[in-house]
Amino acid sequence: MTTYFLSVKDMSQAKGPDPELSFEGIGPEKLAADIGEAMRGDSLFQRWRAKQPEPDEVDPSLGVTDPGARATGELSNDRTDVKLTTSLPMRIVKHRLNLLIGNSWQLRDTR
Repeated sequence: MTTYFLSVKDMSQAKGPDPELSFEGIGPEKLAADIGEAMRGDSLFQRWRAKQPEPDEVDPSLGVTDPGARATGELSNDRTDVKLTTSLPMRIVKHRLNLLIGNSWQLRDTR
């Protein structure tokens, strides 16, 4: 298991490039809940995959899940901090975060 310490500077900018796949919520708890769900289940991946020009050619390893993934979020001084613990590799975490919240997140640390 790896713990990723993430931050989002401006929650109003925490939107993915496709509104149908993007995070829609307010607050660190909702953000953490959506991130955790994106890691535990494959619904975000399946919705993204269906939108690709050739869905059957999408690398199926991008759809791997971690049923034990958990995330918590809290408001810090000038940002939202999210702690994500998962067995998924960073390439999967990054892909799903980018779908959900675009490039508005920053990886602060890992353990």
